Amino acid sequence: MFATDALIDRTILITGASSGLGRATAVLLSRMGARIIAVGRNEDRLIATASQLSGAGHVVRPFDLAAVEAIPEWLQSLAAECGPLRGVVHSAGVHLARPLQMLKADAVQQLLTVNVTAALMLAKGLRQRAVHESPASLVLMSSVMGQVGQAGVTAYSASKGAVDALCRSLALELATQGIRVNAIAPGQVETEMAEQQRGSLTTEQFERIRSMHPLGLGRAEDVASAVAFLISDASRWMTGTTLTVDGGYTAH
Repeated sequence: MFATDALIDRTILITGASSGLGRATAVLLSRMGARIIAVGRNEDRLIATASQLSGAGHVVRPFDLAAVEAIPEWLQSLAAECGPLRGVVHSAGVHLARPLQMLKADAVQQLLTVNVTAALMLAKGLRQRAVHESPASLVLMSSVMGQVGQAGVTAYSASKGAVDALCRSLALELATQGIRVNAIAPGQVETEMAEQQRGSLTTEQFERIRSMHPLGLGRAEDVASAVAFLISDASRWMTGTTLTVDGGYTAH
């Protein structure tokens, strides 16, 4: 499944490729032969990602996913330039940790725009005939917070629960067009975003989170491997599934 040529000559677009899970995914898929379209808001960080990729033909395309109305037409232009897409990985996301009494509507809207609406618009853009190859695979990034409750992350949990629901309905709607749709729900992974979250916690709070992962905290590469499985032909009979990759967190 993870042979170096498993994704050879396949063009894969990855959002959030400037850091964390998106960057790790771009690196792994490039090692499997994919041509990567690395997407994010920060061009310098995308260029840093590109410098770590194996093979040739990769491109960097800065884009702000908050411009949701522009996404379908933007995907058309990318496909015209780079060829039809064999897969899209929506790794970009916004995290929000706020108790309900401090929650602001504009922050919730920003969260939902990137985590949910952008996912919908990526699916809408990918379904266009000239944009995707058939078969194709769309992988969304959910979270274990969409499956379990936790005080202080209500809006974030709601957005990831919505991603799980999107995955199931999109899978049914897009199957006739040869597009599979799956999601991944990671537990706590050691990334830059996680470090920012850690800064807002006491040592005791963070250690409690760590202790709830029987296999310890994850690495970005753990999630990237799951993406590689869902984007490849090894998962050809899977659609509408949220794959939990959490070190045992949800086994409690």
